[in-house]
Amino acid sequence: MIKNRKAFISGIKSTVLSKQEKFFLKKYKPWGVILFSRNLKNFNQIKKLTRDIKSTFKDKKYPILIDQEGGRVNRLFNLIEASTFTPEYFGNLYRTRKNIFFDYYKIYINQTSYLLNELGINVNTVPVLDIRRPKASNIIGDRSYSSSAKTVSNIGNFCIDQFAKAKIGTVIKHIPGHGLAKVDSHKMTPIVKQKIKYLFKNDFHAFKKKKSFFAMTAHVIYKDVDPKNTATHSSKIISLIRDNLDFKNIIMSDDISMKSLKGSVKKNVQKALSAGCNLILHCNAKISEMRVVAENTPLVDDFVAKKTSQFYNFLS
Repeated sequence: MIKNRKAFISGIKSTVLSKQEKFFLKKYKPWGVILFSRNLKNFNQIKKLTRDIKSTFKDKKYPILIDQEGGRVNRLFNLIEASTFTPEYFGNLYRTRKNIFFDYYKIYINQTSYLLNELGINVNTVPVLDIRRPKASNIIGDRSYSSSAKTVSNIGNFCIDQFAKAKIGTVIKHIPGHGLAKVDSHKMTPIVKQKIKYLFKNDFHAFKKKKSFFAMTAHVIYKDVDPKNTATHSSKIISLIRDNLDFKNIIMSDDISMKSLKGSVKKNVQKALSAGCNLILHCNAKISEMRVVAENTPLVDDFVAKKTSQFYNFLS
């Protein structure tokens, strides 16, 4: 069943599956579906939507993803108020009142997980392990736990572990580190000029030896490693993630339609796959682009099938 899927994750346009989208899902069989605020109106509607997606594949464990970070990245704002609970909030709590941090963050994660499980969502694209930097693009900002790589790493481990206990998969992002980027990769290509030795001690360090089932790449060029390609398109960076950061599970691209990537959708998909990304993420729900992604993505390979089976066993 898993081996019949294609190695991409798709968005959808609205609060219900259109006939066109149902046909698309049945024909191309994406590995997973990601939901955004445009898809999420109220509790019963969301529950019906996730049920409809899963029934399309006859798979109760079908991967359905969401960005539910808290703070300004709160896709479930129609259901819960989470503006206070930024990663920065929990990072400050860890730094100043560590004695209560673990209880507070555990309660927050448990409540988030309970809601996701009730809604039929099984993957949350957290934690953000990018380090907070002065003079960097505000696209990360308060989405970061801290300016300390050690603090980010420690809180990240706790976050992954607590979501795992609640049977929610996590996606560490944006590997190997977006924190030094001075521009928003949704709009432009960030270029990080710091030397590799510095990066390994700092930004890259926050991602080392993480037990998350999934990781999401940064659309960032690290000039000292690969001066031409973003991490998503760089076999050198993907090898570094595997060998030096010791990440052994599924690597997905960040949204392949972001403007940091300068090629066509087709070219961006092909380059990400040849660099070593296991799954392609496409978010904007434009059906014409979705078809291009689907038609240029192979069936999942043995590695992804094996890791997905492990994820399914974890959900049991």
